[in-house]
Parts: sequence; structure tokens; C-alpha cells
Amino acid sequence: MSENLMDHFEEYLRQGEPNKAEKAKVWKTAIGLQQVDGLKPSDYLIATARQNIDGDITIEEVKQRIDNYYKQYPVKNDESRTEEADKVSARIAEMLGEKTFTFSPAEYVSIHRRLFQDIYSEAGKIRDYNITKQEWVLNSETVLYASAESLKATFEYDFEQEKKFSYKGLSEQEIIEHLAQFISYLWQIHIFGEGNTRTTAIFLIKYLRKLGFKEVNNDLFAEHSWYFRNALVRANYEDLSKGIHKTEKYLINFLSNLLLKDNHSLKNREMHVHYVDTVKTQNDTVKSKIDTVNDTVFDLIKQNNKITATEISERLKMSLSTAKRKIKELKEQGKIKRIGSDKTGYWKIIEQ
Repeated sequence: MSENLMDHFEEYLRQGEPNKAEKAKVWKTAIGLQQVDGLKPSDYLIATARQNIDGDITIEEVKQRIDNYYKQYPVKNDESRTEEADKVSARIAEMLGEKTFTFSPAEYVSIHRRLFQDIYSEAGKIRDYNITKQEWVLNSETVLYASAESLKATFEYDFEQEKKFSYKGLSEQEIIEHLAQFISYLWQIHIFGEGNTRTTAIFLIKYLRKLGFKEVNNDLFAEHSWYFRNALVRANYEDLSKGIHKTEKYLINFLSNLLLKDNHSLKNREMHVHYVDTVKTQNDTVKSKIDTVNDTVFDLIKQNNKITATEISERLKMSLSTAKRKIKELKEQGKIKRIGSDKTGYWKIIEQ
């Protein structure tokens, strides 16, 4: 999202007019969600959105203007998919402004149909073919999505299980963990060929409202929609041969920020499977260095069981505090034991 757009919407929020502020939040979310597929709305859409926020035109007039604009100026070979970004943004803004919602498979399908009608030929239709999608966060690997043969049954089963689930007595953390599990399962089914993440995001926002989360911080969907998608990906991908496990922790961090106004760091690079490997390698390297130093201190003590911490620090060119800490670690590991006083005693080597 462009900085000018963000600045303009923030200006509406600072003005303090409730109606304009609410509309600005809706448009921020609607436009921000296009980032899940790398799309960016046009300047015309942004100008039209501003007119809607100012109260000059209705959301229905916004949609009509966008439709007429692309009839008058059709885009051929639109690789940037600007028309899609504009039309879907307007439709999301419309849906988020509505106060209606039914928790059902039909509602989920309806959201997809309304978002992508006349954009995707299969809008609102459950796919009848299998799919794979290369993901940046997986280094171009793909999540294993539900097979076409089992889609409808799996989809309906997840809804039925969620309907039966009771949130009574759960802590806030337990509620968030359950929501993360439900929404990651729902997304993994991927019942549509395209547009699953945006559909899931709109469904989740409206479901959260139904559950009573009226003040959901939807700025997160505006500013971190790609993180939301990547978190869903990481919740549904594993490669045990490489030590990569499914994890909902990133999605839980997102939802905690969304619902509890926590301040977890939301950085896409930290979810990348190679980043995880890098951190593990770095940790292993640090541990190896620590072990090497400990072994060296241990070797000196084995050579001279009356050596002092001061002598160790001088021999290894480390600070006295570091030498004492290394000796303490060796004691805690059960490798050495002090016999007698600090001045006249000695180190007993404990055979492992």
C-alpha cells in the first residue's frame, strides 16, 4: 500500500469523526488485503474511496463507478491485476460495512462469489481439480491442500465441529489457540481455485464480530495481510526430513495482536523455512563455541586441579567473570566438584 494512501487514511482517523474514521478503517482493510496476492489498487480506486469516506457517494456508487471505469478503459493483458484489486477492494468494503452474518458453509461460499463475481469464472464454485501453489515462505514448496474428491465433506465437517464447540470457560489464550486451529484447517481445505485467503480473512472478521469481538483491530489485515497468509501456510506445512513441523504459533501471534492488542513481532522473514534453519545453525554454532570454551576450561582443570579462576582467565585471555561462569557451568554439569576452601582446596574431576 502506498505511503500517501496510508497517510491519507490516518488523517481521517486523527480527525475523530466516527463515521469517517470507521469507513477509513474499512477501506484500509479492504485495500490492504489485496497484498495477500501481491495486488495494488489504482489511483482511481483510491480517489473514489476517499469520496465514499467523505460521504459524497455511497458504496454502491463506488462499485458502479469502478465497473464503468473499466468498461470505458478496458485493460488488456493486465498482469498486475489492477482491475481485480479495485473491484475486490470495493466489494470487501461493502461487506465489512454490513451487519449481517451466518456461520455456515453457504456464507463462506457466498463471500467468495460476491468478491470474485465476473473476475474468476469459478467464483463461488467448489473446485473439482487438485491444486498446488508455490509459496515464498516455504522456499517454493507447496502446502498439501485437500483433494478434490473430499472437499465438500471435509469443508462441511469442519463447520459442523466448530458449531458444536463451546468456548465457555476458556481463557483468552485458549480461545485464540482454538480460533487459530479452526481457521487454519478451514484455509487448508482451499475449496476454491483462487481467492481463498481473502475469503477466509473476510469470513474470520465477520465471525469474530459474531463471537463478540466488536473492536477487532482490523489494521492488522490492512498492514500485515501477507503475514496472515504466510502464518496460515506455516500452520499447514511440514517436512519432517528437514525438521520442519506444522506450527500455529505465528497465527496465534497475529490473532493475539488482533484481539488482545498484544505486540508480537510480525515479520515475514522469521517464518521462512530457511530462516528457521539459519537460526538453528546459529544457535548450534553458539552452543558449540560455548562447549569448546567449557572443554578448554575443563582441560586446564584436569591438568592442574589447584588452578584458580584468575589463572584460567589469564591463560585463556577471558574476563575473570567469564572464567568463574564457566567453572560454575562445569560444576552444574557435574564434571567437577570443589574439595576444601577456595584458597587451599582443589578440584575433583568426576568421571562421566
